[in-house]
Amino acid sequence: MLRVGLTGGIAAGKSLAASALRELGAVLIDADLLARTVVQPGTDGLREVVDAFGPGVLLPDGALDRAALGARIFDDPNARSTLNGIIHPRVRDKAAEAEAAAETSSEGAAVVVVHDIPLLVETGQEDRFHLVLVVDAPEEERVRRMIDNRGLTEQESLSRIRAQADAVTRNAAADVVLDNSGGPDDLLDAVQRVWSERLLPFAENLQDGRVAKRWGGPVLVENPDWPRQAGLLVRRLSRVDPRILGVHHIGSTAVPGLPAADVIDLQVTVSSLQDADELSSALAAAGFPRPSGPSPDTVPDRPQEEERHHCNADPGRPVNVHVRVHGSPGWRFALAFRDWLRANSSMAAAYLAEKERCCEIHRNDPSIAGYSVCKDSWLAECADPRLKTWIDDASWSPERAPVL
Repeated sequence: MLRVGLTGGIAAGKSLAASALRELGAVLIDADLLARTVVQPGTDGLREVVDAFGPGVLLPDGALDRAALGARIFDDPNARSTLNGIIHPRVRDKAAEAEAAAETSSEGAAVVVVHDIPLLVETGQEDRFHLVLVVDAPEEERVRRMIDNRGLTEQESLSRIRAQADAVTRNAAADVVLDNSGGPDDLLDAVQRVWSERLLPFAENLQDGRVAKRWGGPVLVENPDWPRQAGLLVRRLSRVDPRILGVHHIGSTAVPGLPAADVIDLQVTVSSLQDADELSSALAAAGFPRPSGPSPDTVPDRPQEEERHHCNADPGRPVNVHVRVHGSPGWRFALAFRDWLRANSSMAAAYLAEKERCCEIHRNDPSIAGYSVCKDSWLAECADPRLKTWIDDASWSPERAPVL
């Protein structure tokens, strides 16, 4: 089951995107609807709200007076936090029940469950999903929509926008930003594309425990967004199981300014290879299955004694996950090599020259396996001796290696 978080600022167009995803076949779980359910008359949730805010938040018939409650919390962060502490755990419990029901009724088919959560980022839930979609629109357009469609004043519209996370913060949590600065048809087209090109294939790969296909030889690119994307993945992987001791962004995409193949490498630290093997199913469920054959970006028959290799089920973000034992040579090398290249621009340039040489040789290959092998002699003969010297001179320690 693919779990997707959908969010967006007020009047950005999230509801339209949610409806479109439901029509395409997603199971939609509406957090706002659940939030109303958990404070219906007679519920523990409503009793706690009254205990916290007093009987003035009730209507004469005993139902929650949402306008009165909204007025109490709108400009009071502490009051909002109190209310969130009552509502959000109950909403998550109801959402989990809805997820379980969707999986039970799927009869083995791939399932995409979309959680429509207005305050997904504000409540720190972006790590709970395989993917997060954010619907975005310019502030002035959102204000216009609230004035035209909701009868609000400009100041009222801006106040509601300011009460939520700003666009930069919200978009930083996104795997996909759906631009709704144009007309509704433009947004619907974007939703259709992300459904057919990413969500549905991702769900099918999860269902079958299958790695997403990768095509073609190496192409070196620069992407300043790699660290942000890696950060999302690191946080998600860190939640998978307590036996994961740490997750680090490694490899060329972790070195600022260094062109690389567009594959993010992550190192997952465990205490033993037994833990690595026992984590295989949990990692697969999180979106990182083990390849059924040779890993797509490693060489056939290369010894794998020190690690277990996982890859992405998400067709939109190639990832290599190296599960290694704490303190093992491969674990140590990956962290040291990254930090060395960050600290030594001349060696980063030398490595880039070698990458470009190998890229040219293997440009027309069906995968980047040959490109990876091509660099091995340089790593062993040129990089490794210099790296060992740097480790000693810099008194480098893996315990001080940054996560990202």
